[in-house]
Amino acid sequence: MSFDGVFTHVMIQELREKLTGGRISKIHQPYPNELVLVIRSLGKNHKLLLSAHPSYARIHLTNMTYQNPDTPPNFVMMLRKHLDGALLQEIEQVENDRIIHFSFSHRNELGDLEDLVLVVELMGRHSTILLLNRESGKILDSVKHIGSSQNSYRSILPGAMYTDPPKPNGLNPFQITDKQAFEQLSLLTTLTPSTIQQSFQGFGRDTAIELASRLNANPNEKLPVWQAFLKAFEQIQPTMLQTEKKEYFIPFLYPSLVDDTTTVSHFNSLSELLDAFYHEKAERDRVKQQGGQLIKKITNEIKRNEGKRGKREATLIEAEKAELLRQKGELLTTFLHEVPRGEKLVKLPNYYEEDRLMEIQLDPALTPNQNAQKYFQRYQKLRNAVKVVGEQLKETQAEIDYLHSVLSQLEIAGPMDVELIKEELIMEGYLKRSSVKQKRSTQKAKPALFYASDGTEILVGRNNLQNDQLTLKTANKNEFWLHAKDIPGSHVIIRSTDPSEETMIEAAELAAYYSKYRHSAQVPVDIVQVRHVRKPRGAKPGYVIYDNQKTFFITPEEARVEQMKTPPQK
Repeated sequence: MSFDGVFTHVMIQELREKLTGGRISKIHQPYPNELVLVIRSLGKNHKLLLSAHPSYARIHLTNMTYQNPDTPPNFVMMLRKHLDGALLQEIEQVENDRIIHFSFSHRNELGDLEDLVLVVELMGRHSTILLLNRESGKILDSVKHIGSSQNSYRSILPGAMYTDPPKPNGLNPFQITDKQAFEQLSLLTTLTPSTIQQSFQGFGRDTAIELASRLNANPNEKLPVWQAFLKAFEQIQPTMLQTEKKEYFIPFLYPSLVDDTTTVSHFNSLSELLDAFYHEKAERDRVKQQGGQLIKKITNEIKRNEGKRGKREATLIEAEKAELLRQKGELLTTFLHEVPRGEKLVKLPNYYEEDRLMEIQLDPALTPNQNAQKYFQRYQKLRNAVKVVGEQLKETQAEIDYLHSVLSQLEIAGPMDVELIKEELIMEGYLKRSSVKQKRSTQKAKPALFYASDGTEILVGRNNLQNDQLTLKTANKNEFWLHAKDIPGSHVIIRSTDPSEETMIEAAELAAYYSKYRHSAQVPVDIVQVRHVRKPRGAKPGYVIYDNQKTFFITPEEARVEQMKTPPQK
């Protein structure tokens, strides 16, 4: 389901109950299109997320943790000036649209009482958040600036008069009488999702499909079906549906969306439902945005190193011809008296292979002896290159493996992990530190904590610096270490010196899931005591060698991984 008008309607009811009369204590803007307001109400602090994300626009209370930028954006600084300590008077929905007004009262610097409205418009890629003065109707500022050249209907700029978006077509289902609803339904020649969306405000596609399904199942009872449908919005049961093709969040069960593959999950509140539905999707999108340049940089570095590897492999292949060069030099030296000067090619008896002649290319400008010495020099150069290039090839491959490990970590990283990975790349010399940005502490984020079925703690590193810290310093030598075999991934530590077989398998599932092949079947995972793991001198972060391992073959499942985030019930 999309965050449509009817979902906005029920969400506002939930927010009113918990926030009305509360006071803003903190305002953050962790991402360009998102705000988090901490509102103290009914003796508790509530985190209200307001998102104008083009794909995930929404409002709800959240329990998620967000990392704020080092320098607060101008918009959030303006909000702090006008709304810090402000009292939330009312939350209103405009018609049955996705436009929400948060009305605040606040005393300005002169002590005068101001009526301010924080407007949130959830309009897909046109979504925005802005603050306006109710008395003057002027916009103080907005999270996105839109001039007349971008939108001829209205401008969203500081100082501009606020203009409401175009009014939606159709009737407001929550404000019309039963008679009006019946008359409107009776006018429809066909009861399809499209005709319902044209007739009533705020019906997203999924909601319209459900109402059309109910009406067509009882065509002679349009009014009772309509009444029962609206009544359900007063007794909601927040629900998530997961099918093979799609996921839905809905205020109560929509049978029309359920098929044989559907998994149904219920939640205690709409906010809890949206946290579960959007968290991973939004996290992945934020990582994509924040880590986009990192991924591009790493990909380019991998290509550069693969080019170096190709050249060095070519040198090794060329070195395989070294013996033939030596033989040609030997034959020229042996048969110098038979080699005419100034020739470009000579055929000499080959005593390395009886009864055969060997063709030898010559430089006509050189003497026969000089040609022989040239072959010996090329032979010696290739022989020396084998030792050097072989070592260089190992170093290049280690660098490629390391960069692939960073890429795989970015695939599973949360937004708070991206900065740590960036710091790691700065330390390794792949990125330059910004002159205005101070070095972040790499100790802020801790390894992810999971629990086996018997309650044993399992730690998972989320970047290479954490992996080194976890394996080489945090873990006890008698505890157990796991890693996907020969695959970039996280280090995993079982905090036990004698784990059960079940605990080992559960930890192996975490190692498989937090690896490059997390979506594959039969991922090989090695397990060994920490005492058998060591880091070679000068090795890249996260790289270790080990022996005495045992290997499990695991098919990771996200549901089981999620389950291990919570301690088992005793």
